[in-house]
Amino acid sequence: MATFNLLLLPGDGIGVETMVEVERIIDFFNRSGRATFNTQSDLVGGAAYDAHGVAITDAAMDKAQKADAVIFGSVGGPKWADVPYAVRPEAGLLRLRKDLGLFANLRPAICYPALADASSLKRELVEGLDIMIVRELTGGVYFCEPKEIVTLENGEKRAIDTQIYTTSEIERIAKAAFDLARKRGNKVHSAEKHNVMRTGVLWKEVVTEVHRSYAPDVQLEHILADNCAMQLVRNPKQFDVIVTDNLFGDVLSDEAAMATGSLGMLPSASLGAVDATTGKRKALYEPVHGSAPDIAGKGLANPIATIASFGMALRYSCDMGAEADLVDQAIAGVLAAGYRTGDIMQSGMKQVGTAEMGGAILDELKKLAG
Repeated sequence: MATFNLLLLPGDGIGVETMVEVERIIDFFNRSGRATFNTQSDLVGGAAYDAHGVAITDAAMDKAQKADAVIFGSVGGPKWADVPYAVRPEAGLLRLRKDLGLFANLRPAICYPALADASSLKRELVEGLDIMIVRELTGGVYFCEPKEIVTLENGEKRAIDTQIYTTSEIERIAKAAFDLARKRGNKVHSAEKHNVMRTGVLWKEVVTEVHRSYAPDVQLEHILADNCAMQLVRNPKQFDVIVTDNLFGDVLSDEAAMATGSLGMLPSASLGAVDATTGKRKALYEPVHGSAPDIAGKGLANPIATIASFGMALRYSCDMGAEADLVDQAIAGVLAAGYRTGDIMQSGMKQVGTAEMGGAILDELKKLAG
């Protein structure tokens, strides 16, 4: 029986509550004999700042480096709005991404059949929606230097953020997108701004060459990032896999997520390169929603995205695709049965809280697993 080491980082706000529901799922799989999951927990974000004065400690990072997968909750909130920039809660997540070399962010946008009417778009536009956005995560404008605010001689302030990409950075994210497409609809859209940005010009050139030499069997289309944003609202089901840079990926993945009805529904995975010796890769899994401080501690949070994030860990870090499918099916089954948290509540459905939704998914998982 395979054994995996997981690091759980609940973080702040509703991350603490939703992680409890993930632990219940992990406990089920441990008791079922399908695998052994050894878990450790630590602090990140505002919780780490309160305890240690940093957004994540070196000790927690050491645990992350040794883990087969990191399961992340959420960070941030108004309590930490005025802490120094370098130790703001979000810095913990950024350090995890950078130090673990998590260059590929996988953001699925899936519309469960039971929630097609919850989208702000028409049912016919989103029913059956299944998009994967592959976002480059360790380069671009969020990480490159110089990044500063300076005061000029005339007293005016000037802010600078720098966008840099190299051939190798683009090649590896393009290959990740093409590999995913081969297991899906075999189609990739590369979203860049090659009409006004030099990094966009290089991005298009490199993705085109990777397609020619590495994945000529996959359909490739280039699309301007702003047009991609429009098309995600106009006709989202035309897309299968979208590969894009860090900044555009941040924006486009949130837009695609809302087409499904709620940010509270969707997971994500951040993957590193495959280790040539072990065949494993560093990985972090997290819901795409934030810490939702307005409902934190009230038992109202939707745990589906965090549970589904663990499902992605089963698929990509544990090679347990069948078990990942069971988690997805359990979520879909509970939604079809009419269970709803407040963020996705619909007329005629049964409104439940965090623990009730998590318990319903667990019960459904037990039925499906036999």
